[in-house]
Amino acid sequence: MVNSTLVATIYVNPVVGNDADTGSRLDPYKTLTHAFSVTTTPKVIQLASGTYSTATGEVFPLVIPPGVKVVGNEVTKGQGIVISGSGKYQSPSFGLQNITLLLLGDAQLMGVTVMNAIAKGTGVWIESTAPTLANNTLMRCGREGVFVSGAAKPTILDNIFVQNAVGGLIMACQSKGEVRRNFLQKNALAIAISDFAAPIVAHNKLLENRTAIALSREARPVLRHNLIEKNTSYGLLINGNASPDFGSTQDPGGNIFRDNRLFDVQNMTTTKVVSSGNNLNIEQVRGLVEFIAAVEDTPKQISVSSSCSDLAGHWAEPFIRALMSMNLTRGFADGSYKPDKPMTRAQYAALVVDAFNPIPKLRTPDFVDIPEDYWAQSAIQIAAQSGFVGGKSDRTFCPEQNVLRIQVLVSLVNGLALSTAHHDTLLRYNDYNAIPNSARTAVVTAIQQRIVVNYPDFRQIEPAREATRGEVIAMVYQALVAIGRLPAISSPYIVSPLTAENVKLKNTEKEKL
Repeated sequence: MVNSTLVATIYVNPVVGNDADTGSRLDPYKTLTHAFSVTTTPKVIQLASGTYSTATGEVFPLVIPPGVKVVGNEVTKGQGIVISGSGKYQSPSFGLQNITLLLLGDAQLMGVTVMNAIAKGTGVWIESTAPTLANNTLMRCGREGVFVSGAAKPTILDNIFVQNAVGGLIMACQSKGEVRRNFLQKNALAIAISDFAAPIVAHNKLLENRTAIALSREARPVLRHNLIEKNTSYGLLINGNASPDFGSTQDPGGNIFRDNRLFDVQNMTTTKVVSSGNNLNIEQVRGLVEFIAAVEDTPKQISVSSSCSDLAGHWAEPFIRALMSMNLTRGFADGSYKPDKPMTRAQYAALVVDAFNPIPKLRTPDFVDIPEDYWAQSAIQIAAQSGFVGGKSDRTFCPEQNVLRIQVLVSLVNGLALSTAHHDTLLRYNDYNAIPNSARTAVVTAIQQRIVVNYPDFRQIEPAREATRGEVIAMVYQALVAIGRLPAISSPYIVSPLTAENVKLKNTEKEKL
């Protein structure tokens, strides 16, 4: 016998709804306030476009009970579905507050825009609960978009925090939880972590804030694979006795710091911070910071080594060295790089997430063969949700299988949404018939964008062959060139549309090597 829980769906529309109606799709309620008063749980509350405010009958703060999921439009991050207002809330840890929403228990808020424009106003308050906040926009709040307090363990995924007066996300007390894949821009503080808070902060983009991440008191966050760029003061500011996990020899940080006006990292404490595997300009670092190299502890991961004895004279050396300098690829603990060794699908997913730092835009099922503690679980999920990789019909990903050249080419074209090319130049390649029909447009596009790299014969596409580490790095580098992020590298093994003239030219270049 299969146990199942009936979930009721309630519809709310602030424009045409009526709280005296049934709350069905055809007869929606007018207010969230009334929808929350309906005793049926668990339930989903589906919001129509419009503004939910005191003018439409809402009473703030709005309290989302445990077991309730409020959904707007996750694809647009809540564009046009606005919850705007403020009410008094007595926080057990911080006293009287002005907030828009309070999330209790395992409540879920997805696909809405939240605003609280009054002075010292907070958009969402989370106190000692474990809710999910995903695919929302938190904007123009008088103080911060989200405040997390007490012993809360929220899951905060794929949200946009923009133009909040004091902070995008504030985490205090003993809070933990996960903060992943959020976009934070033009806030005074993008993320502030204080007291004994120790969340995981990973794969977020923090751009054009005053300070990207500020730590104080005894904060102990884990910082992984964040892009921290063009902030007007600091990238990472460490105060009090705070001590972030900023990467280790076995678990590189993978954070990228670029173009922050004052310093990338300012450690104002008397405690040394260890940085391993982060992309930092040492001249932009102040305070006690020790830099250590990361070392591979498993053959499943691409690890750190600054000198790779087997790269000298290798055809892919210029591409590999370039991405190594950006901390996007690394060698093995024995001092080798193994450029001719195949790359697994898991390693490839981790590489494209680090290289392109994509914003997830698709809803994908969890892969049944990727456990939560798998080393690349988060990277595979992000790569899938951003269109770079996919699984099979049985919901498997096969992370330990080696990635094929055709998979890399289709992945880069699709993941970067490159303009498709329809000129049939493939007939000139020796193995044209080996390219699947479904992939030919992507391959033509990759050729015209000069992404395809092949050794030793540039006239071969070899779609079904396992891609080597050197080939994958070269093609990822070329994709970064195609989107304008890196300068071109001259190589006779870059595949381009074949003409008699460039065939002759490439043969001449190869003879000179």
